[in-house]
Amino acid sequence: MVYAEELDTPVQFVKGVGPKRAKLLEQVGIGTVRDLLDFFPRRYHFFGHVRKLGDLAEGETATVMVQVDRVLHRFRRYPPMSLAYVSDDTDSGVVRWFHSKYLGRTLHEGMFLRCSGKVAESADGPMMTNPECEFFESAPGDLANSYTRPVYPAVDGVAPRTLSDLVRTALEKYESYIEDWFDPATLKERGLAGLREAYGEIHRPEEEQHWTTARTRLAYDELFFMQLGILLTRLRRDQTGGAAKLAATDEIDRHIRRRFPFTLTGAQDRVIHEIVADLNSDRPMYRLLQGDVGSGKTVVAVYAALVAIANHRQAAIMAPTEILARQHYEKIAGYLAGSRVRTQLLIGGLPTGQRQEILDQTARGEIDLLIGTQALIQKDVEFTNLGLVIVDEQHKFGVAQRAAIQSKGARPHYLIMTATPIPRTLALTVFGDLQISTIDELPPGRKPVETRLYTPLQRSEVWEFVRDRLRHGDQGFVVYPLLDPSDKTELRSATAEEKTLSEKVFPEFHVGLIHGRMPPEEKAEVMRAFGAHEIDLLVATVVIEVGIDVPDAAVLVVEHGDRFGLSQLHQLRGRIGRGGQQAWCLILSDPKSETAQKRLEVFAKTTDGFRIAEEDLRIRGPGEFFGTAQHGLPELKLADLIEDFKLLIQARKDAQQILGQDPDLAWIKHQRIKVELLRRLGQKLGLIEAA
Repeated sequence: MVYAEELDTPVQFVKGVGPKRAKLLEQVGIGTVRDLLDFFPRRYHFFGHVRKLGDLAEGETATVMVQVDRVLHRFRRYPPMSLAYVSDDTDSGVVRWFHSKYLGRTLHEGMFLRCSGKVAESADGPMMTNPECEFFESAPGDLANSYTRPVYPAVDGVAPRTLSDLVRTALEKYESYIEDWFDPATLKERGLAGLREAYGEIHRPEEEQHWTTARTRLAYDELFFMQLGILLTRLRRDQTGGAAKLAATDEIDRHIRRRFPFTLTGAQDRVIHEIVADLNSDRPMYRLLQGDVGSGKTVVAVYAALVAIANHRQAAIMAPTEILARQHYEKIAGYLAGSRVRTQLLIGGLPTGQRQEILDQTARGEIDLLIGTQALIQKDVEFTNLGLVIVDEQHKFGVAQRAAIQSKGARPHYLIMTATPIPRTLALTVFGDLQISTIDELPPGRKPVETRLYTPLQRSEVWEFVRDRLRHGDQGFVVYPLLDPSDKTELRSATAEEKTLSEKVFPEFHVGLIHGRMPPEEKAEVMRAFGAHEIDLLVATVVIEVGIDVPDAAVLVVEHGDRFGLSQLHQLRGRIGRGGQQAWCLILSDPKSETAQKRLEVFAKTTDGFRIAEEDLRIRGPGEFFGTAQHGLPELKLADLIEDFKLLIQARKDAQQILGQDPDLAWIKHQRIKVELLRRLGQKLGLIEAA
């Protein structure tokens, strides 16, 4: 944020804080003055010049100062409502609030209100509904001028007005220490406000335009330092070699392609060409392979692994779940049947003797391809000459886990796979230090899944449709957000509904259950039975979100669909229709908001994973979308990766320009930028490399 050491003063020394409040503030990450200044308002109450009731016209937005003459609460009706009959020296009127039980103890006769809102006419005079309000126990004096009150995120034990006063006090005393890291010419060229001005206006804007200007500057800084850190990490990594060159000759290419009983798509060929170019370099590959569900990423991963093995190097594939690891192993073993490639599966729960034998073989170089879960990163797992690491659905692993698998080799090449399409904004941020390859073509014969939305009142219609598909020989999933029933929610659960479905709804079919708490061998047996068509309908939690590949699965029912993220729903939908037949995704939900309904409508209208991912990012933000904190990146407090995309691109260009001129940030004019970069990212610069 800022450069001067005075801003590192402990927050308890700000007037009005003290040791007790300092402990309360520390719970939300406020330990210093700079932390307090970086605690930005989440919204504002803008109060204009005070007007008289007698001068108001219907439809205009105005601010008034009135006294409460009478209060009426109607909490037993729906929606609950409070009415304040008010007056000033020119007229009388009424202020109305819906869903207002919180006003039961606050609102009373004789108090004063400053209200800002849209004016409507009523039988009792001018009326405002749910206006922005300030409450005063006595006449507050001269409040005629316009005024903006910042509203900060809640801090337990600290009153909102007190918090606002503390920030104002800190700003008044310490804002002179805020020094800019950009020169005036750069700021003018970019159309950005000065840093000191931005901090003043973000906390006390006189009008909305001032806030917009301040927010733009501070959001730019967030994006600039994020990009600078990512690009610097990538630059330093690319300057070092040490990786084994893994060449893919024409002969190797022919041998690998014979392993697949189909012709690769044009998109698969394109990304293989990109990966092969990386592998044939002494600089370690750091590449992200993204492709929609069913696009054939595993085939590309196998190709890359076989290139490494053909060059006498070991390869490892790490998956987030045992189900997915086991499925990778079985599919890859099928491709490699009859070859000399030695493949093994390492997962938790293996008998001690079997596990030790796999470890010994790996350490002696007798295993070429090791597939597994987090078991691969245990300390006792040693490779002889690990040349390629492939991590599937990598966002489900933390930074330390991903770094651990890379450390098993001497600078191995690194390939990430994900079936969650990544919006361009995240590609430039969370994955900004990676090269990106995209499989944007589905294998021939795959039909788009038909998605339908149903309300809970239509549940019997849904079950009848499922029954008809099961009679035709299809299989299906029913997914629930909860495993067990809960007294705290009315959501249906997998365990309770599995019994109902098997005994009452589908007694003529075989209904199974799978969830994350099952022992590995039990989950494996359920999936074997489902794959063998011994189970017709599988009740599940989101444990089936990734990697399940059962060709006859053609119908998916998702209960309480509004409780899932759009990308998660897209992943679930990818579990069906993999055999080339028509498939149906049936969403049962009762959305409580217009936003939730729109999200589901977007999902039902498109199977384009990138459009869905963009919408999911817009709604949930990067932290929820991918667990951004796992990637070692700083939190974005003001910047919005969707709305500020142009600002992100500008910040990236500026960071590239600076590093192009001064890759070590050694120039005098870049010293403050370097200090701030280290302060913001610190040790996280190393974590970004692991991401």
